Amino acid sequence: MTKLAIVYYSAFGTGHAMATRLAETAEKQGAEVRLRRVRETAPDEVVQGVDAWAAHAASVADQPVAEPDDLAWADAVIMGSGTRYGHVTSQLQAFIDTLGPLWQEGKLADKVYSAFTSSSTLHGGQESTILAMITTFCHFGGIIVPPGYTDPTKFEDGNPYGVGVVTDDSDELSETDLNALDHMVERVLEVAGRLRD
Repeated sequence: MTKLAIVYYSAFGTGHAMATRLAETAEKQGAEVRLRRVRETAPDEVVQGVDAWAAHAASVADQPVAEPDDLAWADAVIMGSGTRYGHVTSQLQAFIDTLGPLWQEGKLADKVYSAFTSSSTLHGGQESTILAMITTFCHFGGIIVPPGYTDPTKFEDGNPYGVGVVTDDSDELSETDLNALDHMVERVLEVAGRLRD
């Protein structure tokens, strides 16, 4: 059984919906999954000042928070972050910054990694955000498994680096989004399984 850690940050809910879909699909494929959000690092007065942000924070408050051990445990890791000026959120970066001890011990190497993101505008920094996560995975010594154009759905969503979604007020994922997420996690599990065997 492949052990998959899905570690993500979501301010308004789209990233959470994406991570949840990845986890559900992975479990259907027989993986053992740890779905973990990263800690909110923005000041509470800032979060509470934006209704959608405050509502989402309240809705996930009782859900598990990512710890470095979740990556040490995993055979494969999928990270997700909204775009912030073409880069990962400070919240996800704060979590990544806690991984130094594991990195020094080589405990982040030789795992399969992939990534997802969302933005409020078309493109909106999606590819550069995923590439920023891929750069981190390179430093880990990770085995990067992008979806590429390995399935017809990738010609619909158009992102070979990972999965990127354009958000709207509903945080509903389209059929194309769902198919792209399913394909990515299935590919990650397939490659991780081959490496484990």
